[in-house]
Amino acid sequence: MRILSYNVNGIRSATGKGFTAWLEEAQPDILCLQELKALPSQIDHGPFHRLGYTLHWHPAEKKGYSGVAVFTRHRPDNVIAGMGLKEYDREGRVLRIDLGELCILSVYIPSGTMGDIRQKIKMEFLEQFLDYLVNLKKQRPGLVVSGDFNICHKPIDINHPERHLKSSGFLPEEREWMDRLVDAGFIDSFREFNHQPEQYSWWSFRTGSRQKNLGWRIDYHMVGETLKNNLSDAFILREVSHSDHCPVGIDVDI
Repeated sequence: MRILSYNVNGIRSATGKGFTAWLEEAQPDILCLQELKALPSQIDHGPFHRLGYTLHWHPAEKKGYSGVAVFTRHRPDNVIAGMGLKEYDREGRVLRIDLGELCILSVYIPSGTMGDIRQKIKMEFLEQFLDYLVNLKKQRPGLVVSGDFNICHKPIDINHPERHLKSSGFLPEEREWMDRLVDAGFIDSFREFNHQPEQYSWWSFRTGSRQKNLGWRIDYHMVGETLKNNLSDAFILREVSHSDHCPVGIDVDI
């Protein structure tokens, strides 16, 4: 089973840049999307249905903001929007689908780049989200957490780390949270297969950042440790460019 995750930074914008044609070529079994910035009624579902996908959506209450989705070629046993915490669920941050032994989350962790208030909200969300994941993994050990974490875990995951020590997304407390996530039994699937530097999934829109590969790796598939032996590959599709992010993927043998 191939699972891709992609922050599209506006699905209507991405669709105008060839997203649907790319999906027809890529044909993942599961596609987790983040930052949709649209309601389900605002896009044409027909092209995706013709490709064999059913669409499950958790939009934000605020129009043109946030939102996550899962496109799947497999009928889920269960679909749950949100964590049961209204203050975060209203922003469309977490969508869960259950497929047999797999439990897959599409997640869009808040950014703290807009200032101290949003950084505080981000850290509060992270604490609640970790509790949610630990409890969920007890019930569903075959857990795959896919999405935009808005955190670079290690210096290898960011360009010129010495320049970003005070930047949201690379703060010590954010990276320590990633350490606790790993300690709780989650594996960074990409680093199981690739230990090379300069492997990024997001680049600023600033002139030349992508061309110069001045990026950040903030998109992950964090998988429950019981799935470690089921992973057959993990990868970043850097050449795909409908967004300031690119897709990241895993192959899981089920």
